[in-house]
Amino acid sequence: MDWAFDITLKNRNILESILDNHSLNQLNKVPKGFGNNIIWNIAHVIATQQILIYRLSGLPCNVSEEFIERFKKGTKPEGDLSQVEVDEIKSLLFIPIEKTKTDYNNNIFKDFEAYTVSTKSTLTCVEEAIDFNNFHEGIHLGSILALRKLV
Repeated sequence: MDWAFDITLKNRNILESILDNHSLNQLNKVPKGFGNNIIWNIAHVIATQQILIYRLSGLPCNVSEEFIERFKKGTKPEGDLSQVEVDEIKSLLFIPIEKTKTDYNNNIFKDFEAYTVSTKSTLTCVEEAIDFNNFHEGIHLGSILALRKLV
């Protein structure tokens, strides 16, 4: 699973670079024809990783429930985020992934609630959830790259 975690970390490095190279206004802008913005997409992948890995394993998430509720599937930006909120999102790019890697290596993921994702694939174990998470983050990176051209 080291390879899968490495892919996640590489994607998160790209997201960090995007945060570092765009203004607060650019991160918050929802271009015409889009339903979300750059910062929502970044927060969404953080929330989704926690849901897919921890919640489906019956374990407590490493980010707040408020954060997850605000950025989970089915949500959308409800207004501009402040720089403080963007800084919090940036701080959550790596720590939860490192914790997941440590927890995985310590074999804490014993149970898993099967879950059918939007692509109609059913995740049946944490390893599949980790792999799918990389696919999911790639989809949102693509959205972010498209948004970047319009902000």
